Amino acid sequence: MRTLRAALLAIFAVGVLGTGAELLLLEHTEDVWQWIPLVLMAISAVVLVWLVAVGGRASLRSFQTTMALFVLSGFVGLFLHYRGNVEFEIEMYPTRSGFELFWEAIRGATPALAPGTMLQLGLLGLAFTYRYPDSARAKPATTTKE
Repeated sequence: MRTLRAALLAIFAVGVLGTGAELLLLEHTEDVWQWIPLVLMAISAVVLVWLVAVGGRASLRSFQTTMALFVLSGFVGLFLHYRGNVEFEIEMYPTRSGFELFWEAIRGATPALAPGTMLQLGLLGLAFTYRYPDSARAKPATTTKE
């Protein structure tokens, strides 16, 4: 399990560094919404160092919460990218609707599925914490059946 956890951690770290660098190179910083994935990546780095260096239930829960926010931000980003592409398509081609509008929006200038990376990274981080050693809880008292 230790080897698998180390591999998941390495994949997560490479994913966060690569995605963060790409977002900065693309100047994904125009408004508050665009800063959210970058801020979450920075928070994840701090919390992950805390978890690995110090351990404990608080750091584990903080990392898991951050990963849940990654997943949420992925869904929000998918919606925002798609909505922006729909607005652009309608502005350029007011008669588009239905499947044609969907198809053009999903393939639009803003990569509609790119925020799925945040979703993947969040799920990867949650997989890293699955049965994490510090997450062991006190076992409940056993009861006898009469």
